[in-house]
Amino acid sequence: MKRLLAIAVALLAGTAQAQLAGQMKTSAPRDTALAAGPYETLVIRGATIITGNGGPPYGPADIIINGGRITDIRSAGTPGLAMPANRPPANAVREIDATGMYVLPGFVDMHGHQGDIFKMNDPDYAWKLWLAHGVTALRGIPLYGGDAARALSDKKRAAAGEIMSPRLYVYQTLGSGANAGWKGGRVLSPDKAREWVRWAASVGIDGIKFFNRGDETPQIDRAAIDEAKKLGLGTVAHLSQPNIAEFNARDAAAAGLSTITHFYGHFESLLDGRRVQDTPADYNFNDEQKRFGGIAEIWDQIHPPGSAQWQEYLAAQKKTGVNFDPTFNIYSASRDLMRAQRAEWHDRFTLPSLTRFFESNRDNHGSYFFEWTSEREYEWRRFYTRYMQLVNDYKNMGGRVTTGSDPGFIWQTWGFGYILELELLREAGFAPLEVIQAATINGARTLEEPKGREPDFGLVRVGMRADLIVVPENPLANLKTLYGTGFARLDEATQTTVVKGGIRWTIRDGIVHDVPAILNSVADSVAAAKARPPQ
Repeated sequence: MKRLLAIAVALLAGTAQAQLAGQMKTSAPRDTALAAGPYETLVIRGATIITGNGGPPYGPADIIINGGRITDIRSAGTPGLAMPANRPPANAVREIDATGMYVLPGFVDMHGHQGDIFKMNDPDYAWKLWLAHGVTALRGIPLYGGDAARALSDKKRAAAGEIMSPRLYVYQTLGSGANAGWKGGRVLSPDKAREWVRWAASVGIDGIKFFNRGDETPQIDRAAIDEAKKLGLGTVAHLSQPNIAEFNARDAAAAGLSTITHFYGHFESLLDGRRVQDTPADYNFNDEQKRFGGIAEIWDQIHPPGSAQWQEYLAAQKKTGVNFDPTFNIYSASRDLMRAQRAEWHDRFTLPSLTRFFESNRDNHGSYFFEWTSEREYEWRRFYTRYMQLVNDYKNMGGRVTTGSDPGFIWQTWGFGYILELELLREAGFAPLEVIQAATINGARTLEEPKGREPDFGLVRVGMRADLIVVPENPLANLKTLYGTGFARLDEATQTTVVKGGIRWTIRDGIVHDVPAILNSVADSVAAAKARPPQ
């Protein structure tokens, strides 16, 4: 808990976090052996295209990219027949043979954080794993806690192609950013909240992350949301329990909030016969096992799925235009701890320092499995059943759902947790094409709408940025093929197990990232860390 409190103070003040971040490495210059380009002309040949808009795949097609944008998409022939040779253009600086492969838009992770010194001290570890799993745009909420200066620096370096990372959107908490020029101190009034929002807009911060606790009163949050809408900043809230009786998901959406992330606030808006959750008498929000163990019990204290109250709540949320960012993956260990602890990627790709952070520890946020019983997992499984139905029902009535991973907590490693999120959207009832839509254009629109702009990424379409994923196997048939660990299957010819799949190339702004090489570099770093004596 001491570590958690230290980080919480840093999130609000910025000064302590600056000291912590000072012990982290700076994002390294882009390694052109792993990420080459952009090219004057890049052609992806013979691919089947998944556009990202929900429409069906088509192909084969050639995608022509000049600089960092898609300038043309041309038919490459007829399915089932040989493709004509020597198709134009003939002057490409680089060609990628994607015959039999699938191209889809780069993924958008709407809930990201970088590491800290308690998990890992190298931001490139996270950047590489995000890119290796197709993430080409990222909303950091926040990226480096109160260290807005580092986040803004990485945003500029990413936009210039100087570092190997997704495109970055910087969201900060109210009152953070002392090292980026904020001189106003803590935000303790609505007027001060408006002042901070104006400052944030002036230095290039893209949006605000609310926590609904501590200094944040509902009056302060409402003022900040209102000012943000005027100035083109996005807003997202983790509506935690301390103020939930005053400001739940219905209240936040009515105030103009853009995105509700996680599950907090939804079921508190649907309570049946009470205004607050019926928690045990010994519940303590700062005791994380009680906090996370008890929250799931709300599942049978609400109006049931399909009821008039359930439908009315979703209709009211749809009317406001609020987006749901469910982050199913980040709490999934709560319903099956053993599976999360033994996920196959941990051995090669999870740093030992990160594993130590994940292990049950009262100091580390999210490491709350002090005594995690089958009864607790039962409650979480029932909770997930209803939470997934809520999100799917919202999507079905036309509400926008995005994908966020919140990595670095609760046994979820960067990148891998994002693909798990796609699988969990499928479990919730999303069709595979709807999963891809949530992971691409829905996120892009949510990021650009506050600025009053149509996104120029998130679709495979002429005129869009060349943010693309090239995949050897069809992700609509099996999302598991997107994992960096691939997918194991029986080879009938040899009667041995083989691993296939994984993303082959991730392209961001026309820069081509060699995913197998990136994964090997991460695995080498993890192996080297394991070989060093524990500190």
